[in-house]
Amino acid sequence: MMEELEALKKKAYDLAFSYEQQFGSCSQCVLAALKETIGSDKIPDSVFLAASGFGAGIAGGGYTCGALAGGVMAMSCFAGRSYDHFSDLECIRANMFPMARELCDRFEAEYGAQGGTCTAVQTKLLGKSFDLYRGDREGFAQSGGHLTACPSACGKAAVWTIEILHEHGRI
Repeated sequence: MMEELEALKKKAYDLAFSYEQQFGSCSQCVLAALKETIGSDKIPDSVFLAASGFGAGIAGGGYTCGALAGGVMAMSCFAGRSYDHFSDLECIRANMFPMARELCDRFEAEYGAQGGTCTAVQTKLLGKSFDLYRGDREGFAQSGGHLTACPSACGKAAVWTIEILHEHGRI
């Protein structure tokens, strides 16, 4: 079982890394990697579609890291509150908040106190953040943003999501 888990984590890392290099939109890259490794029946296409605007810190704005958002969205597919149980506040507090908080804590441990933001991830990995919405895409690309920096953040988010889901008995 542990060897299988390690193989899933490696495959998810590699897929998320590669997808970010090829296609961008970190939230979708993490979701695609997780869908293909642990959640083909759990992560519907509608969730992948819903992640479209989260790339580059929500539409290039540097806000919430898309890789973090993708991980939380994936976890929600495994343990979140459904529409039919919308009034069940305990479900979200007991199931989702602890797992989402763990993922946030891992981002902060890796990328600093504000590590859940795209700006913090870019600053940690590239030495500065780039305004991708307003046209600093060339500087981002030249600094290795899509070559290694954001792909590694996507890979780590996919791995951490698998670890957390496993630790909480969801996979």
